[in-house]
Amino acid sequence: MTSSLFNAERLLFTPATPETNAIPLIFAFPNEYTVGITSLGYQVVWATLAMRSDVQVSRLFTDTYEPLPREPEIVGFSISWELDYVNILNLLESLQIPIRASLRDDSHPIVFGGGPVLTANPEPFAEFFDVILLGDGENLLGNLIEAYKEVRNASRQTQLQALAQVPGIYVPSLYVVEYEAVDGGISSIKPISLEVPPVVQKQTYRGNTLSASTVVTEKAAWENIFMVEVVRSCPEMCRFCMASYLTLPFRTASLAGSLIPAIEKGLQVTNRLGLLGASVTQHPEFETLLDYISQPKYDDVRLSIASVRTNTVTEQLAKTLAKRDTRSLTIAVESGSEKVRQIINKKLHNDEIIQAAINAKAGGLTALKLYGMVGLPGETPEDLDATVTMMRSIKKAAPGLRLTLGCSTFVPKAHTPFQWYGVNRQAEKRLQSLQKQLKPQGIDFRPESYNWSIIQALISRGDRRISQLLELTRDFGDSLGSYKRAFKQLKGQIPDLEFYVHSDWSTEQVLPWSHLQGPLPQSTLLKHLAEATSHFQKELQPLN
Repeated sequence: MTSSLFNAERLLFTPATPETNAIPLIFAFPNEYTVGITSLGYQVVWATLAMRSDVQVSRLFTDTYEPLPREPEIVGFSISWELDYVNILNLLESLQIPIRASLRDDSHPIVFGGGPVLTANPEPFAEFFDVILLGDGENLLGNLIEAYKEVRNASRQTQLQALAQVPGIYVPSLYVVEYEAVDGGISSIKPISLEVPPVVQKQTYRGNTLSASTVVTEKAAWENIFMVEVVRSCPEMCRFCMASYLTLPFRTASLAGSLIPAIEKGLQVTNRLGLLGASVTQHPEFETLLDYISQPKYDDVRLSIASVRTNTVTEQLAKTLAKRDTRSLTIAVESGSEKVRQIINKKLHNDEIIQAAINAKAGGLTALKLYGMVGLPGETPEDLDATVTMMRSIKKAAPGLRLTLGCSTFVPKAHTPFQWYGVNRQAEKRLQSLQKQLKPQGIDFRPESYNWSIIQALISRGDRRISQLLELTRDFGDSLGSYKRAFKQLKGQIPDLEFYVHSDWSTEQVLPWSHLQGPLPQSTLLKHLAEATSHFQKELQPLN
């Protein structure tokens, strides 16, 4: 089923001609082509594989695929959204590969997964993968292929043992998890033998050449866009934020060595440019980059920028964007309350937020989108009032600027200082309260679904026992009701939703990802947690 979708692609790299003995590999994205091909991570990994002559790579999406090998030796998935797991199970079935790793034998390919979701906490998906890549693909991918070549003709068990020796490669089946009770917490996570490393360390790429699009197509969700990664990670370190903590340290692409050559190459095939990164405007040479894009020869270029740090929104930035066909800017403010921002380490004041709106309007932008969050640890109803007051002040200070507040519920994420906190049960009411107060003000309030936040929290903090729940949920039709039904069916066999989602966990307990080492040791996360709780009185109680 090769489709016309692939014919529309303009490649920015030259694929290698595979050798006769090349490894047949399928690289899948568990969603439709338009979504998958817009993922920079997927594009880069696919191109890296396609430029190797020792690999023959075929792409697979839920709605289309390239000619697939009859007997693939490796099948890989790039995962950037938790709830895409259903499509992973469907795609494995379509390839006639058993869903559970434990049911695969020497005749089946090695199934690997990578991407931010699996790097943060792979445990809910542990039963489905033979191998999980933790961290940046730059070095991991090549190391995986090289290690596999050494044991290509060996038995599956020998292959997995060998791959587990590679830094950052996690083989879940080589670790045993023991529980205090069937439906209790974890008592230990240990490797099955002395040959297997007790802790797997996430891998960090430290170069200053970051990613850029390897393909441009009108069929992408952002059509014809050329994306370039300006920065990786974020120096701000908001206590809840996985995009900062999990990806440390903050790295910036070299302007002359990486960014400008990439942009020049990309703008030869399209006039749409996307600057990516968690905090793009904090690149030390961002002004110079803007000047470069502002040259007359790029007058027809349409520019999109990912979220920018509020106090870097200058009139000059707004002008450049407005001239480049951008109508709005996105800033993350989290809350209108100074207290909440102190708790989460958001170094930002209301006057800076108001100034950003004034600058955006003065520079010719017509809209400003703000990101907020409810249910953060230490938040009280008064803090919500502060958010409403802030939104009113912005409206008054920049009349005519269209304001949107996108608002999510706090969800605990692995490897962050707030990983021990549960989801606040009042969050749904708080979203409704904001809606009620902001709508009459003419402010567009867009809450994220509270119920799906609950599922996100379940997967963020889940352990291996969640794999069977996910499988059941899919069989029940993958709706919100399906999760309830699956929990009901597994009652007494796994902890309840309360344990995974709403409970505050003790800092003493074994976490599902305790054997997986992120960029910062637990002792540092605990220091940051203590710093946060010093602003309010809520210590985490040990779970008895």
